[in-house]
Amino acid sequence: MPRPPRHDEATLLDAAVRLAAAGGPPAVTMSAVARESGAPNGSVYHRFPQRSALLAELWLRTVGEFQASYLPVLEQHAEPRLAAGAAARHVVAWARAHRERAVVLLHGAEAFGRAEWSEEHLRRERRDRRRVREAVTALAARLGAETPLDLDRITLALAGLPLAVIRPHLHAGSALPVHAEELAERGAIDLLR
Repeated sequence: MPRPPRHDEATLLDAAVRLAAAGGPPAVTMSAVARESGAPNGSVYHRFPQRSALLAELWLRTVGEFQASYLPVLEQHAEPRLAAGAAARHVVAWARAHRERAVVLLHGAEAFGRAEWSEEHLRRERRDRRRVREAVTALAARLGAETPLDLDRITLALAGLPLAVIRPHLHAGSALPVHAEELAERGAIDLLR
């Protein structure tokens, strides 16, 4: 029976998350990931043939982890404003629980070299964006959104407002205030009244 690899993809991507959170996307190099993970350079190149593949996988895995817990929240309440409030709260709670991953997401896909990703990585990214767009569209329909203003308010409630709550603290390296989740949730619900 073959030995399981010591330096699997998850271990290398965890190291890349730590590097990106501490120094931004430029800090995520093949040699830096090798050093951070304790893996030989060859192990990194074996999993990721070039840096663009490493950056794409880092981004896609992080987005996937967030979406796996976020998307179900959009459907958990029969009352759509409460669902929006819960989703805004979830963004903040997830950032609190996964600070380094949240910092990665704040940089955006472009900062992780999206222009150089393979067609397969771009296809996966489009699929992830489509999932969110479909979930938000479904919530917008439940809220009775009809105008561009309605849609902008929903986007602000679900994304803009919770990001405004967490962004300054994540950039400054300071702790999120204890009331951050409540602020995001109440703000989203009030915005959609």
